[in-house]
Amino acid sequence: MSLEYASDGLFSIKSDVFSFGVVVLEIVTGKRNTGFYQSSEDLNLLGYVWRLWSENKALDLVDPILLESCEKSEVIKCINVGLLCVEEDPSERPTVSNVVLMLSGKTIVVPVPKQPAFVMRKRVFSTSSSSSNRPDSISNELTMSDPQGR
Repeated sequence: MSLEYASDGLFSIKSDVFSFGVVVLEIVTGKRNTGFYQSSEDLNLLGYVWRLWSENKALDLVDPILLESCEKSEVIKCINVGLLCVEEDPSERPTVSNVVLMLSGKTIVVPVPKQPAFVMRKRVFSTSSSSSNRPDSISNELTMSDPQGR
């Protein structure tokens, strides 16, 4: 889900580009966009990919099964395009037609991506003095309704 839709409820063609970028990164890495990474620094796939991309370790991202049979320059291009699609500012994201051109190789220069949306660090919550290990700031209450017909 794109940042502008999640925060403001605004949806546009650039929201679809964001979703496409997430799917591309999921395919290349073989990982889902959830917070299960070993590093305590990464909250989600975008943070994980951005960190390794910034450290010039993009090939470390690639699913080992894919890495065995791929053209490494093409995979790097896919990661680059995926990161362009998930940039925080929707106006900075490419259009779908530009994505197709970049992935098909009909454009020579693929721009350098900027930091994507939703790159966050995990917070360490202080626990209350009670025996509960839940953070103080989170409530996870559930209410059940039993609808009755008239």
